[in-house]
Amino acid sequence: MATFGTRPGVSTDAEWLPMDVRRPEEVASTVDRLRPTVVINTASRASDWATTAEGAVRVAVAAERRGARLVHVSSDAVFSGARVHYDESARPDPVTPYGAAKAAAETAIGVLVPRAVVARTSLVIGDGGSAHEALVHELAAGRRDGALFTDDIRCPVHVADLASALLELAFSDRAGVCHVAGADAVSRYELGVLVARRDGLDPAALPAGRRADLGVPGALDVRLDSGRTRRRLRTTLRGAREFLASAGSGTGLL
Repeated sequence: MATFGTRPGVSTDAEWLPMDVRRPEEVASTVDRLRPTVVINTASRASDWATTAEGAVRVAVAAERRGARLVHVSSDAVFSGARVHYDESARPDPVTPYGAAKAAAETAIGVLVPRAVVARTSLVIGDGGSAHEALVHELAAGRRDGALFTDDIRCPVHVADLASALLELAFSDRAGVCHVAGADAVSRYELGVLVARRDGLDPAALPAGRRADLGVPGALDVRLDSGRTRRRLRTTLRGAREFLASAGSGTGLL
């Protein structure tokens, strides 16, 4: 069973139900109807506080009231990049509204549902279906202006590896913060080059730039240290250089 905010997902393996996490009565009635044993919350909407912060807390409270196991998906956006390397013990210091909303949700869930897992992740890449991959195609084709930053560094994760890890955490006895990111730290430009090579595009067509030069707000270099979580998972959290090495990079599912 899965829920959606604006449109149902493409998977036919799930029954899709509409749910707006900004509406307390809708969250409560949906959870009461489904009586789940596990809730994995991936909902967020940029800097929309009502969805990303308040909505996450509503889901957490509803899950706890029903006795359901909660895995809340958070983001490396909770960090400023001042330290570059961040393990699970690092305290959030966000510099964007989105990061602040994610950090607020983490804090509230840690207090209200201490047995929950808060799973921080990074850029999520698929086999052609992510926003990052779409951007690369648009830039390579000249359909969009902009540049891929060479100084904006993250630890991208494959969506299938992330999904597998979240399920594994859901059915474990883990609690608190876990980092679930890929093994490689790469710039957005390097990530774009990897996507272009996999998809048969010309990497030379990708425009490069420096985020620091343009004054775009947000953290520059944020590298999630997922070592502790990785050692306790059966799921392999591959690096971008591995899962983008060729088309059809596999699923990594349990």
